[in-house]
Amino acid sequence: MKELQAYQTWKIGQAAKLLDLKTYVLRFWESEFPQLEPARTASGQRLYTREHIDLLQRIKRLLYDEGLTIEGARRRLEEEGRHRLRDDVVKELSEIKKLLE
Repeated sequence: MKELQAYQTWKIGQAAKLLDLKTYVLRFWESEFPQLEPARTASGQRLYTREHIDLLQRIKRLLYDEGLTIEGARRRLEEEGRHRLRDDVVKELSEIKKLLE
């Protein structure tokens, strides 16, 4: 996949092509994965950010390459989110501790 720009957005057709998926798959995944909520234009078109594309790639890998079910992929993403949050809190607390020393 080509290098993506950090602040670029993609419409659903562009995102689907980039990920080699059908647009209906992206719409379905939006209903199944609460983390996936693209912005919408005034006319209702979905706009996917770099973070959405990264998440969609992760979902695709979990479902297609690792063979997880939708529920299994959802749980894995939630688990990873909790670990990431915990790591962020630990890092922030460490920085506060350094400031206080």
